[in-house]
Amino acid sequence: MPRYKLVIEYDGGPFCGWQRQADDPTVQAAIETAVTRFSGETARLTCAGRTDAGVHAIYQVAHLDLAKDWRTDTVRDALNAHLRPQPVSILSAESVTDAFDARHSAIRRHYRYRILNRRSPAALTRAHVWHVPWPLDAGLMHAAAQRLLGRHDFSAFRAAECQANSPVRTLEQLDVTRERMGLFEEIVIATSARSFLHHQVRAMAGTLMLAGCGRLSADDVAEILATKAKHRCGPLAPACGLTFVGVDYDEK
Repeated sequence: MPRYKLVIEYDGGPFCGWQRQADDPTVQAAIETAVTRFSGETARLTCAGRTDAGVHAIYQVAHLDLAKDWRTDTVRDALNAHLRPQPVSILSAESVTDAFDARHSAIRRHYRYRILNRRSPAALTRAHVWHVPWPLDAGLMHAAAQRLLGRHDFSAFRAAECQANSPVRTLEQLDVTRERMGLFEEIVIATSARSFLHHQVRAMAGTLMLAGCGRLSADDVAEILATKAKHRCGPLAPACGLTFVGVDYDEK
């Protein structure tokens, strides 16, 4: 049975997350419905990283199996035709062996969190940033972020409903930078790991925001991590600022 690897971009705003639900619109359901409409088959997609309601993606990866051996450009174009006008786009479709699994073959996932840091709110990007109007020091945020790198118990940054078997994760990257373009001032948090806990990136972003305005020091952030005290971490950053930006696979 032919297997196809899809690279997907979507605006998470209208969806209740990636994973199919009984009554609510999801990205997975939208694509699976498009698959049925173009091929007549019922297929189930497996993705690299399931995103929450309101979270976006510019390079999500998923795979699906179809009975017919379709041309890859036909799969891409037919899915896009049936997805309109929903804000979901299939960027590419590629034939892969059944050894490829979008989720289990992934060795690293990448996320980006965007904070619009200026007094005036966003007009064009409001659905894709967290607007924080008070001044933030990106340098302080970056220094605090470095205290979270490595293999740790991230219970303090884990959602209460997280279903992961263990709260231990290895955080490979957590960089904070400020980007300026005219009056557009954005703080970008870039993070990478093999896997993340439910709400981990948004919880870290909210905590780093407090470091940026001087309410927490780098030592405070390290202590929150060490004590595993969820009630001491910062606010859960809004989902709209988070984007799944990539996934790495072993070249083999």
